Amino acid sequence: MSIIVNPRRGPYRLYFYDGRRVTGIGDLDLSKTGKGCRPKEFRYREAGRRQPRHVPTKDLIRLFRKEKVYLTGEDEAFRSMCSDLQIPVVVIRLCRICLLGDRVTLLKTKNAVKYGREEICVGCAKNELRREAGYLGGMGMKSIGHLEHMLEMYRDLDRVLGMLQPDTGKPAQTLFDKLEAHAVMKTQPITDLPLPKNFVEASGVKYLMPVQQLCVEAGLLKGKDQLVVAATASGKTFIGEMAGVKNLSESRGSTFFLVPLVALANQKYRRFSERYGDFMNVSLLTGVSRIHLPGNRENARRSMKSDIIVGTYEGVDHHLRMGKHLAKVGTVVIDEVQMLEDADRGHRLDGLIARLRHVAPKAQFLFLSATIGSPSLLAKKLNAELVRYDERPVGLERHLIFTERKEKIPIIRKMVAEEFKKTSSKGFHGQTIVFTNSRARCHMVAEAVGSGAMPYHAGLSPQDRRKVEKMFEKGEIAAVITTAALAAGVDFPASQVIFDALAMGISWLKVQEFSQMMGRAGRPDFHDLGKVVILAEPGGVYSRESGTGTEEEVAMRLLKGEMEEVAPVYDIEGSSEEYAANAVVCGGDIGCLSVICETMVGELEDVGPLMKHDGYVYERKGKIVLSPLGQVMAEHFIGVERLSRILKMVRKTKDPLEIVAELDCVEDQDA
Repeated sequence: MSIIVNPRRGPYRLYFYDGRRVTGIGDLDLSKTGKGCRPKEFRYREAGRRQPRHVPTKDLIRLFRKEKVYLTGEDEAFRSMCSDLQIPVVVIRLCRICLLGDRVTLLKTKNAVKYGREEICVGCAKNELRREAGYLGGMGMKSIGHLEHMLEMYRDLDRVLGMLQPDTGKPAQTLFDKLEAHAVMKTQPITDLPLPKNFVEASGVKYLMPVQQLCVEAGLLKGKDQLVVAATASGKTFIGEMAGVKNLSESRGSTFFLVPLVALANQKYRRFSERYGDFMNVSLLTGVSRIHLPGNRENARRSMKSDIIVGTYEGVDHHLRMGKHLAKVGTVVIDEVQMLEDADRGHRLDGLIARLRHVAPKAQFLFLSATIGSPSLLAKKLNAELVRYDERPVGLERHLIFTERKEKIPIIRKMVAEEFKKTSSKGFHGQTIVFTNSRARCHMVAEAVGSGAMPYHAGLSPQDRRKVEKMFEKGEIAAVITTAALAAGVDFPASQVIFDALAMGISWLKVQEFSQMMGRAGRPDFHDLGKVVILAEPGGVYSRESGTGTEEEVAMRLLKGEMEEVAPVYDIEGSSEEYAANAVVCGGDIGCLSVICETMVGELEDVGPLMKHDGYVYERKGKIVLSPLGQVMAEHFIGVERLSRILKMVRKTKDPLEIVAELDCVEDQDA
């Protein structure tokens, strides 16, 4: 039998322990006498009983001398009494919360968890953690499991609870992990490369960045096709610039630099024009605006006969789908090639690459991406050499905060303000990109954050977007609030990225999309450290169609997930659209059409028989010929299913606005 004495306010609590369980509990009062502290009154009850009974103090002293006595913490009065009565006493570490439940748990290094000013056992810490998590409601078992894993790893309950009750002034509480920066490898000066002198001087580059060095060593300036996978801000754009200028100087043809978004194309166009406009012609090709409003188009050169043509995928593709020819092409740069995985546009990018390879078979193709799954397999499919550089030039902290939706904006407001107060060793203020899931939410968050934040999304006019870009570049605003749809968009040099939502519209982000957005934090020329903060709502969803899981479960999946191989399978709609576009480019040659379709990375449905049956294509003298409706499919980026809907609506009404409205409603239901 052991007697465990727990000092506390009021009576001392005594636990009688037989090595397996607590058999009895007592309360002891001490009093000061002329001989020192002595037992005054002792009340005892057996475990499981409510009513205590008084026990003579001399009997208690006899038990003290007979059994082993332990103290749960130093206490001068009790130790003095034991010393006077020649009773040995040893101090041991026990879980106080277990004692309150009449349990004895000895604390050791492996099972002790810091909680405030004391330590408790892992079991009690987990119970306390689950209780606090329960106040948020809706938290899934995967998220609870993650919190328990963090508890076992850090042995600090306060730190883990910080993910549920964040104190933004204590970032260590919410830290999920840290991706360390790597020492920059030694690279050669750009003057050592066989590049035109005027380009070298205008570039402003003195030494190559690591991934640029790897590309040069892998044959970049010898015309080798390459898939380049490296972190954001690692210098991928300049890889395309070097190859393009080298090929142009050797009369191989102009450079096409293709990006997924108009805003990004505008930014690249301005940058190239400012740097190289004195000795090279730079053009912009982003397609024809459907709405002709002042400022809807960048004031730019738009000739296809230029040294550098910056364009969107669809802008250049529309040129090909119209049956127009390209001037001599020496270099094709496909930026953000991970867009091959995009559910809506992936088949178009895939088809565009195949069509460009057909019309410019001697051109050098460069595919750039910060994040892509199984890059070696994709490189093989693209018939390109993989150049991969995984090291980050700037370290990245990833933080996870579980919080209710109503608390997200106050947290964002505070974190944006705190980040902007910081100044890096390079002399730049900390600035933030906040990703959310809708344009309306962009404005809501920006308004709540205050004058230091601006909304930024595709619904703004080009002038308004450019204004935000300039203000951010100059450090005049602390944050941009943007939609996840612009993750691959304009190059904002932010030190902090905050996820207000983990959805793009109503659909959860994929690992690749999340990684792309996360990579926006921390730039080597601006910042010393990047920071990513995820605000996950336990039980949160954005629609019934969001997919499996709730927001805090999705957060765990994204943080721990692996990107999947790029191996899309296209449906009838996408397959028929690309079939029609390929038929235009190959001039109806059946063998050529088959080659282009087979060159694509994704898998097309066999839509030829269906399109012939519906009258969109037909054979004439051994060639595939598009009917007028087939031409419509190719030129307007639509497939057989969407075209069929349009034709049905045309039979019902002649009002084009009504047709567009009904078409949009049908597509929203299908989404």
